[in-house]
Amino acid sequence: MLLVVIVFFAVFLVVALLATASGTGASEREKQALARLNAVLVGGGETHASDELVDIQKEELLSAIPFLNRLLLQLEIAPKFRRMLYQAQLSWTPGGLILMSGCIWILVTYAVYLRTGSLLIAAALGLVPAGLPFAYVLLKRNKQFNKFEEGLPAALELMVNGLRGGQSLVSALGLVAREAADPIGREFRIAFDEQNYGLELRTALDNLSARVPIQDVRILATAILIQKETGGNLAEVLDKCAHVIRERFRLKKEIRVKTAQ
Repeated sequence: MLLVVIVFFAVFLVVALLATASGTGASEREKQALARLNAVLVGGGETHASDELVDIQKEELLSAIPFLNRLLLQLEIAPKFRRMLYQAQLSWTPGGLILMSGCIWILVTYAVYLRTGSLLIAAALGLVPAGLPFAYVLLKRNKQFNKFEEGLPAALELMVNGLRGGQSLVSALGLVAREAADPIGREFRIAFDEQNYGLELRTALDNLSARVPIQDVRILATAILIQKETGGNLAEVLDKCAHVIRERFRLKKEIRVKTAQ
């Protein structure tokens, strides 16, 4: 028992030191960035001003721990974790998710090993609780998707009313972005902003389908793109899409109830 307590506090101390070190590094980087911006604004440091301005680029932070962040940037699975966390609307980083799962696996494996004496069995049993953080993320993600699917017909009705009132498709997207509740308002706001930034409609809708990979959004994107190529009454097309999506959602709920019975 004493050994378990010592190991627990050792792991806790290591994690605390890593968090403190990463926070200190972030603070130092913030101070350096503020100093550089101040030098550029007041006219000082002209020698390095142009270099700093040219070197400005977007840097993705996948973990607060520097070496883990560099490792995740080299892995192809990190963007999938980042998108999954965004879809679940969690403020975690991919590195934090992996580190949390790894710590749970190590602690459970060690505890089981003390009882069984078999490292292989302990490592296998430790994988079950290690997957709990990922299960929680997937649960939150599915809740967001269900909420989006439930409110999508009402959002399409807003677009239909806007189109029948003489607004353009982009203005109708902006109407949903302003009036609809999250997560629908948030996702349509991103698509609306992408249109304002100059992206093509197909690209904006593809991005929307990638952020919310459910069948109803694919139906909506396909209907709008086909109407843009062939012409026709977009308001009527979206009205029919809203009807189809509402009936699909009703049928899914009915199947779920009957399956439970």
